[in-house]
Amino acid sequence: MKIKFKFEGRHLKIKLTSRDITAIAICSALYAVFGYLTAGLSFFGVGFLPAVLIPAVFAALYGPWVGGLSGATGIFIRDVFVHGNAPLSLIAGVPANFILFFLIGYIYTKNISLKQALTSISLATIGLVASSIILLSNANFVVAMTKWTGGVSTRAFLLTFGLTVIVSLVITAVVSVRWKKWRSYAIGAIVGQIAGGLLLSITIWLVSPLFLSNLNIYGAPVTAIYVLPIFVWTIATEIPFILLVGPPIIKVVQNAFPTLHYRNKPQNKGGTND
Repeated sequence: MKIKFKFEGRHLKIKLTSRDITAIAICSALYAVFGYLTAGLSFFGVGFLPAVLIPAVFAALYGPWVGGLSGATGIFIRDVFVHGNAPLSLIAGVPANFILFFLIGYIYTKNISLKQALTSISLATIGLVASSIILLSNANFVVAMTKWTGGVSTRAFLLTFGLTVIVSLVITAVVSVRWKKWRSYAIGAIVGQIAGGLLLSITIWLVSPLFLSNLNIYGAPVTAIYVLPIFVWTIATEIPFILLVGPPIIKVVQNAFPTLHYRNKPQNKGGTND
């Protein structure tokens, strides 16, 4: 099946086969179910989702449109059952998840050079580390977070927050430098997470007075000061799952189904990407 959309005088072609439609249905269901099962792990209502590795894997195997549509559909179903706030999910969760997994699938098809990878990682490191320093140096923020996490000690909170950011960046760097085969996947993950996380955190802040009465902090809607922590925490707590668990699963599936091996990934002149 082929679908065409006309955009600013140009045709944006979306090619979806029956296999792609089936993959979207399966991935959406898996993402929704596992997302629901891990719904108890949250930060200001932003799910701590190990399940993100599912649409990330499908994005690599089937391409950006399958990944994006699966992520958007799956998160919507999950949100409806978790908090029942369909408008909030449509405004915040659906677009952010579509962008995240679309970018993973899209960038995965590109041949990312080591220089490009190091540049991306450096920019991400500067941004995330600087953001973390700003947050952790704010005494009011630290106190609010320890109260929000159920009385966790300040030391434990600082340690957990700092380690998740550092581990996420280290994993991205190691995967990108050590395994060329997964470089595009790793960069896609970090770029997608930054784009999706930024959109999600800003949207939550903007719509909180309208939709987030269940996420009010001490009787007040989410304020601008929480855009940064939601953004950083979302990225830091999801990337490890995508990078650590994703590649082994992709490799197993590709070995079992050779037709999915590096699907849509362009070959280098005179050779392959292996």
